[in-house]
Amino acid sequence: MADVIATIWDFDKTLIPGYMQDPIFAKYNQKGKDFWDENNAEIADLQRSGIEVNVDSYYLNKFIEYSRKGGKFEGLKNSDLEELGKQIEFFDGAVELFIKIAKLNENSEYREFGITFENYVVSTGLKRMIMGSKIYPHVKHVWGAELVDVEEDGIVHLGKIAYSLDNTTKTRAIFEINKGVGIVEGASIDVNSKIPEEERRVRFCNMVYVADGPSDVPAFSVLNQKGGATLAVYPKGNMEAFIQVDKLRKEDRVQMIAEADYSPNSTAEMWLMCQLEDQARAIIDNKKKVYLRPAGTPRHLTA
Repeated sequence: MADVIATIWDFDKTLIPGYMQDPIFAKYNQKGKDFWDENNAEIADLQRSGIEVNVDSYYLNKFIEYSRKGGKFEGLKNSDLEELGKQIEFFDGAVELFIKIAKLNENSEYREFGITFENYVVSTGLKRMIMGSKIYPHVKHVWGAELVDVEEDGIVHLGKIAYSLDNTTKTRAIFEINKGVGIVEGASIDVNSKIPEEERRVRFCNMVYVADGPSDVPAFSVLNQKGGATLAVYPKGNMEAFIQVDKLRKEDRVQMIAEADYSPNSTAEMWLMCQLEDQARAIIDNKKKVYLRPAGTPRHLTA
């Protein structure tokens, strides 16, 4: 039986108030709203012309275009993304909660029963920025967009898309966590490898998924169907965001909603810790049942 318990996090508007790209806009004296308006206008034009567009990852093309010589982000490269990731500001208590979850691994009872706790991030944003952020040392693995540096016209800049996610393919990352793809060093498995459920690295019932709203419905659905736990968060005082996540709750798409405040004794922090401890207790109880089974081989009953 797998004994890893995973907390899986969305990033933008879940762990941070806005978008991770904001430090990039600030560095180059650009307005984030202008960038996203231009990006969305291009998407709309393409869709009107009959072209199908992945709206979650199209923005990566804009970053490549802008990072070229003469572009608005001229010379932007991966090392810059990691450096700018240090400027990302998190919701209250987020970093501390990651540390608190990791410290559950020091609990003597959990250790006795071989239970470990891990944090994961699954984001349509830029992986290198997450890797540069304060939260990264407390994360087991990150799924996010990867861009490749190229040299062109004497300038090194972001030049190719190597990997990207959208809010549907986030579910693929969940299955990769489930099987240990890219996590278990030296393992020659992929997401399509046939592995019995009881032998998978992280069972779905030992996962908690935290995100901010409707775009994460595919991931919420997978976890709800397979016995995991789901939490949708919203910024304090944001009525529009609250209405969105409350609609998800009413439609049974998420199990819990809370303000995106992870401080000690906040609703989100208490609910998350309760889920993790309940999942750990279920593992312990199941193992104890195995240990308490009668020893020896079956015998014929006597009259």
